[in-house]
Amino acid sequence: MLGDGNATSGPLARRRRATLAAERRASVQPVNGASAAACGSPVTAQPSVPGGGKKLERPSAPPPWAERKKRRAEAGDRLSCHKAQESLLSSASGYRNYRGILNWCVVMLVLSNARLFLENLLRYGILVDPIQVISLFLNDPYSWPAACLLIASNVFVLVALYTERQLSKGSFSECFGLVVHVINLATMLTFPAAVVLLVPSMTPVGGAVALGTYTILFLKLYSYKDVNLWCRELSTIKVKKLVRSLSCPLPQLSQGDEHKVCYPGNLTIRDMYYFVSAPTLCYELNFPRSPSVRMSFLLRRLFEMLFFTQLLVGLIQQWMIPIIRSSMKPLEDMDLSRMTERLLRLAVPNHLLWLMFFYWFFHSSMNFTAELLCFGDRQFYRDWWNSESVTYFWQNWNIPVHKWCLRHFYKPLLRRGFGKMASQSAVFLLSAFFHEYLVSVPLRMFRLWAFTGMMAQLPLAWFVGRFLRGNYGNAAVWMSIIIGQPVAVLISDSPPPGPSLHRYDDLQRYRTLVPHQHHMFHATCNGQSS
Repeated sequence: MLGDGNATSGPLARRRRATLAAERRASVQPVNGASAAACGSPVTAQPSVPGGGKKLERPSAPPPWAERKKRRAEAGDRLSCHKAQESLLSSASGYRNYRGILNWCVVMLVLSNARLFLENLLRYGILVDPIQVISLFLNDPYSWPAACLLIASNVFVLVALYTERQLSKGSFSECFGLVVHVINLATMLTFPAAVVLLVPSMTPVGGAVALGTYTILFLKLYSYKDVNLWCRELSTIKVKKLVRSLSCPLPQLSQGDEHKVCYPGNLTIRDMYYFVSAPTLCYELNFPRSPSVRMSFLLRRLFEMLFFTQLLVGLIQQWMIPIIRSSMKPLEDMDLSRMTERLLRLAVPNHLLWLMFFYWFFHSSMNFTAELLCFGDRQFYRDWWNSESVTYFWQNWNIPVHKWCLRHFYKPLLRRGFGKMASQSAVFLLSAFFHEYLVSVPLRMFRLWAFTGMMAQLPLAWFVGRFLRGNYGNAAVWMSIIIGQPVAVLISDSPPPGPSLHRYDDLQRYRTLVPHQHHMFHATCNGQSS
């Protein structure tokens, strides 16, 4: 019995002693300032209380059901595979990285255009012949009417400079000087047009180049007249020094750039021809200048100019002209289905050529000229490709023309009391006139298609701005560019009603680029092309 009692009480006694020892260890204070946690005690150290003792509190253990609930929740989280989220293609998701889709669009675009180009080669053969294009300009070099027109443009430049010099001296009155400027500017528009229309040897390409140069010069000399008039008006109110004109904010000038031209010190031949050659339409007494010419930049732009010139001519010969020729008969027969098919076939090469021309002219050529002349303002275009309205596109794709219209036409109309809508309509009317001038006169066709197409931008701008926003507005702008231009090309080049001689005359303009394709040319004239 005694042995059984000891065997029974032995484990219980040992458990009691272990419990008492644990309580005694918990009550022992840390030595040398060590924390209770550092000593491994589960009791949290408490600050001393008066009398030198410690106030000890044993932590309350969480109930067992809370621990079980927490473990169940953690296990549920580990097993869960769903959470509240939006699809990536939804606008509410906030996802913006669509680089892969963009690359896919580029690959599909390249493949589709490669198929069209291969089909063109199999159907028409190789039509590209740059030697024939060069021979057009080298044939009879002593009778180039376009080159003679370009040389004669210097007369109008010198007349404008002479008139401004006389006005600065007071030899001409303001009224007489205005009459001279008006006659000079009006002659600049009528004289080259008359030469293009009356001289039989003038080609459409030469006429377009000559009229384009005269149009640019017209806008430049108009700005030259206005700015010098503003200078004289400021001089009358005792303004001693004019650093820049009233068009743009002052740029950040480099140190040491203190030699500024003041009126009438700007009325020199050097200043005049610098402005005529500079890639801008708005005159200023002191243009922003770059410190030096970067030869690497200049050579890259020169290479791009030469490369894109050959590429544009080759694509016109190989791709554009066959499609236009094959579209003559459907347009004459008013076959809507075939007209639509020809329009869609023409849209891709026409748009590709337009993009190449934009890069060639507004980036390569204008930057080349600006670098050569150390012209500092290189903002020739802005992000027109992000246009969400037609108005934004026209304001940003051609910055030199936009600045000229804003400075010399739109704001003067507002100052004279015209409303914004009337002033905007007047700007579009002026632009429509020059579009028709640059298209109809070189081609010797007066059908007002370019004028009508430009004026149609007004209701289109109203519709897009009123009903379309964001990506839908941007898509509408792109559609107007891609589809609107080939429509204008087909309509302007469609044969007028009448005998086949008219079709022959229309096609004769394109024969100069591919003279060796006589069989296709005569087949088209006879209405046998596909």
